[in-house]
Amino acid sequence: MTTVTNPVERVRLRVGDALFLKVAGPDGYAHRDRIHLTPGPRWFAPDSPIGRVHGDASMFVGGLRALLLQSLHPLAMAGVAGHSGYRGDPWGRLARTSTFIATTTFATGDDAQEMVDRVRAVHERVRGKAPDGRPYRASDPHLLSWVHAAEADSFLAAHRRFGERPALSPAEADEYVAQVARVARALGAVVVPETTAELAEVLESYRPELEASPAALDTAHFLLSEPPLPRPVRAPYGLLAAGAVHTLPAWARDLLGVDTWFRRTLGGPAGAAAVRAVRWGMGTADVRLRDAQAGRPAGR
Repeated sequence: MTTVTNPVERVRLRVGDALFLKVAGPDGYAHRDRIHLTPGPRWFAPDSPIGRVHGDASMFVGGLRALLLQSLHPLAMAGVAGHSGYRGDPWGRLARTSTFIATTTFATGDDAQEMVDRVRAVHERVRGKAPDGRPYRASDPHLLSWVHAAEADSFLAAHRRFGERPALSPAEADEYVAQVARVARALGAVVVPETTAELAEVLESYRPELEASPAALDTAHFLLSEPPLPRPVRAPYGLLAAGAVHTLPAWARDLLGVDTWFRRTLGGPAGAAAVRAVRWGMGTADVRLRDAQAGRPAGR
């Protein structure tokens, strides 16, 4: 058994546990063990670009950026506002999303496919009308392609700016886009980029459809100004949020009205400092995983 006696490491362990369980949910460690310890072939190698990006602390910034960017499509935003419970249960939604990403990235192929099938079944039930009267359905391949492109661009942008070094090479970045394309197609997306150049083209093609709807502005305010967090941790969260805004395209910052001087000028250093702190805390989860893989009780 690994015993932690250093007081600094004990603090790190408590912080890391709290952070991990907040993101992964109360059953996070059980899900993690199933994902990483179940034997069998995977869709992707853990040291491939998708594993490096999705396993890095920069995903905290990338996830926020993705939510902000995705909100600019009024039909995608209508589905989120009407069905996801992001205000009533934001942490539950985050846990479900993080479990999906971890499962499709690191779990066995059978478990990844089962997770995709489960999400597709949910998507089939999510449909309705946007405030302007236009119908939407979460299984619409066009909306799935937008959500995917916004996520892929956000996770990659955050990793390039805040990820653990060495950074992805251009060829590895293309490989990352091609790898996440497999998940997008499994979910039902049709127009799916395979390279960073194609990713930029797909995002640009959606520009005429994007707008700062009242729901998008409300989401930005919720995520950036009134996050569901205790006051003591709002300041470090604000640094992560500043990093997310800093990496958004200028046109997206302008549409959402979030381009403050601090985020534009200091968002990069602020986000980098916050990601380093998250990486320091979340390193305890890596220790626990190595203990579990070796069959040892987790350190305390």
